[in-house]
Amino acid sequence: MIHRRALLGGGMGLALAAPALAQGSAAYPDRPIKITVGFAPGGSTDTVTRMMAPKLGALLGQPVVVDNRPGGSGNVATSTTVRAAADGYNLLMGTISALAINPSMFTDLGFDPATDLAPIGMAVDIQSVLVVPADRPWRSVAELVAAAKAKPDTLSYSSSGIGGAGHLSGALLDHLAGIRTVHVAYRGGGPAMTDLISGKIDYSFATAPNALPMIEAGRLRALAVPTEQRLPELPDVPTVAETLPGFAVANWYALVGPKGLPAPIVQKLNAALRETLRDPEVKALLVAHGATPTPSTPEELGRFIRSETAKWRPIVQATGAKPE
Repeated sequence: MIHRRALLGGGMGLALAAPALAQGSAAYPDRPIKITVGFAPGGSTDTVTRMMAPKLGALLGQPVVVDNRPGGSGNVATSTTVRAAADGYNLLMGTISALAINPSMFTDLGFDPATDLAPIGMAVDIQSVLVVPADRPWRSVAELVAAAKAKPDTLSYSSSGIGGAGHLSGALLDHLAGIRTVHVAYRGGGPAMTDLISGKIDYSFATAPNALPMIEAGRLRALAVPTEQRLPELPDVPTVAETLPGFAVANWYALVGPKGLPAPIVQKLNAALRETLRDPEVKALLVAHGATPTPSTPEELGRFIRSETAKWRPIVQATGAKPE
């Protein structure tokens, strides 16, 4: 995995952020700005966007509101943004699934995220954790894999939607460990977490904003993290790769708009996004919830989306992951 903080967060770009706020049409924005989220309230995409919205609104001089449109692993929200007017008032907090994985998962999207959306800027890297309900006996990846091998097609794992990082993490675990499990897709991380902590689901690669509070409360047990290295927030929790070499899945969110968004508006939004991500209070809040700010230029984000789309295509094919 390319380290996005090195790739996207150049210091020169941040230094130019404040002057860029003065660019663009003097009249923009003159009414509230909507950021669409493709998942139900309570999930990590929704949580992170709402953490950022007040500061974004203060910098832009207009309220920034969040509009939840769950469905189709983010495709409903993405399609809504693709069809919206390119005037800067209808934006999307895109996820790795909506912007990079879904083109390989679905054959009839009707749009191409790489060409039908205007990149504005990367927002955050989202950490994930492989967790099980506290009443389950497994305390390691090896024990979970052994249980799945003993009862094929029995253990279940949840995700916030088909084609998302949680789904692909589970599919990759099946593929590398040689097991068969049952994927249960929800319309967001919030509903998925509810059934996980209630014991209806056996495990999940849950996003840190949702998982960490439940781990701290003793309702979930962390078995591993899917990233290449251990997380500072969970230094004693191993990586999945320490048991299954080659396992690595990263998750990220980025702000995009409809194709044709005027360059001055893109620059104004990018500058406000950068300022938001480096604001001490916002940054501390995001980091505490397992989200690492990763600001970028629009051009860097466009290149990154294309590279991630190419990276995930063979992984989707190898795991056999598909819409259910």
